[in-house]
Amino acid sequence: MKPRHQVSRSAIELIKRFEGYRRKSAQLPDGRWTIGHGHTLTAREGAEVSERDAEALLIYDLIAVSHSVNEWVFTPLNQNQFDALVAFAFNIGLESFRRSSVLRRLNEGSLIQAACAMELWRKAEFEGEVIVIDALVRRRSAEKTLFLTPVSGWVPVPSPVLRPNIDMDAAGVVPRQTPTALNVSMDGAQARVERDAQRQERAPAQPDDDESPNPTGAAAAAVSSRLATIFSDPPETPAAEIPAPPPRLVIEEEPAPFPKTASTPALVLTAPEEDLSPEEAPEPPKLELAAVNDSEPSLFDLPRGETAPVADAALQSSGGEPALDLTGPVRGEGIGVTRGFGAAAGLAAAGVGLFGGCLFWAINMPPPQPNGGINPGTIVWLAGIAGVGLIGVAVYMILDRLGRADGETDLGRDE
Repeated sequence: MKPRHQVSRSAIELIKRFEGYRRKSAQLPDGRWTIGHGHTLTAREGAEVSERDAEALLIYDLIAVSHSVNEWVFTPLNQNQFDALVAFAFNIGLESFRRSSVLRRLNEGSLIQAACAMELWRKAEFEGEVIVIDALVRRRSAEKTLFLTPVSGWVPVPSPVLRPNIDMDAAGVVPRQTPTALNVSMDGAQARVERDAQRQERAPAQPDDDESPNPTGAAAAAVSSRLATIFSDPPETPAAEIPAPPPRLVIEEEPAPFPKTASTPALVLTAPEEDLSPEEAPEPPKLELAAVNDSEPSLFDLPRGETAPVADAALQSSGGEPALDLTGPVRGEGIGVTRGFGAAAGLAAAGVGLFGGCLFWAINMPPPQPNGGINPGTIVWLAGIAGVGLIGVAVYMILDRLGRADGETDLGRDE
């Protein structure tokens, strides 16, 4: 059975140090009253309490807290751990403690992680903003220290044997914002909280331009300088050493659609402009394409059996006769298609005959008697399969011929 702990003087003194002592009652912003060391249950307007009675009221308030910690924590605890948890639960409230990750870590048996989780309860709402409070950071640190203080004595960790290293996996230990120092007045009819400018830590100042950079900044500057040296821009070449760009092809006017007329401008190859005088500037070379006379028939207008008159010498042979002859057959006429159909029909007929004969033999002939030789039925079935193969080849040839004829017909129609 897990032993039940009682609150010791360590928890009482820790709570008294951070709760403070209020002799006269004061009203809280939510309308309740507080007196002594954070006592609110029986506090009322105009009440006064001595320090001894204030400690008695605190011990009375800790009865319910210690009972809850004993009931909700299933992991065995020592006295220092119990006192730290009581002080922690008294500050954040029993409902918050019951839902906290601290209690979950405790019941998992992770006592060190539970102590670290206590430090995360360091924010409070002040002037409509949830900020990190300096006093809560210190209070969590004291509670964590008490929780981790062993009853039987400290365990030595000699530096020459175990040199500490930074834990880069830890998250949430250091607050991102500077903790705000507040001052709670213990006098007056109202419980007031004000900023304490004297104890407020300064925000990290930005280094001036004339100051020397920190080690991180110096390393970053060295890397940037090295990268700038590697990926620096190439040096500029003097204007006299820059070679002239190659000639470019310029289309002066949009060419007319085919057939081309004699009046249609041709493609012109021009050189880049240079800073030369009008006398020294040579005439830009031009590449002109010979036009076709409108009076001469086009290649697409020639009837079958005639040749086209070609004016360009490049299209004529060395003997002076036209090199282009249009006397051949016209595409799309289907030459050779009939021959292909005939071969396919022959194969199909052979396959049908072979398969039909084998089928007739298999139906009408009696099954052969086993004589130890080759079974004639096996040869017949193989011949039937060959007939089916011939039929398939014939069908493929017919479809192939039809596809080619349709393609050539469509091509001739498009042209």
